[in-house]
Amino acid sequence: MSRESKDPEIGSRETGNGKRETVGPRSRPFHEKLDAYQLGRRLVIDLYRDTADFPAEERFGLTPQIRRAAISIPANIAEGAARKSKKEFSQFLSVARGSATELHLLLDVACQTGSLSRDRFEAHSQTLDRIFAMTSGLMRRATGSKRLL
Repeated sequence: MSRESKDPEIGSRETGNGKRETVGPRSRPFHEKLDAYQLGRRLVIDLYRDTADFPAEERFGLTPQIRRAAISIPANIAEGAARKSKKEFSQFLSVARGSATELHLLLDVACQTGSLSRDRFEAHSQTLDRIFAMTSGLMRRATGSKRLL
């Protein structure tokens, strides 16, 4: 006879990559353990701070677009990790990669127009490259594929 916890908050669940994790007051959700998620979350916070200094005329232009694209990265990693299949997880990782690519373009435009310094653009660009590589690696693991576009 197995001993199940009577507390509905404690137990286990299947993660988006087909593994099981303990769920309870002391455990963290699977996505919070992923480096790509953690790096994406830090990037969002950095970009919120950076865009706060953008010119007022960008309040309805680049600023919200950059913020939306940035938050989409860790949000899609988190949502995908909560899905039931590896295929779904991979699809959400693909959306996160697309958001990283979109964000790179938006930051380039912000740099070229003088809203973002070259140093900040380069730093964010390197972070986006790392996130792209990490999500690609997670996709390969989830799908068992050797190569992704």
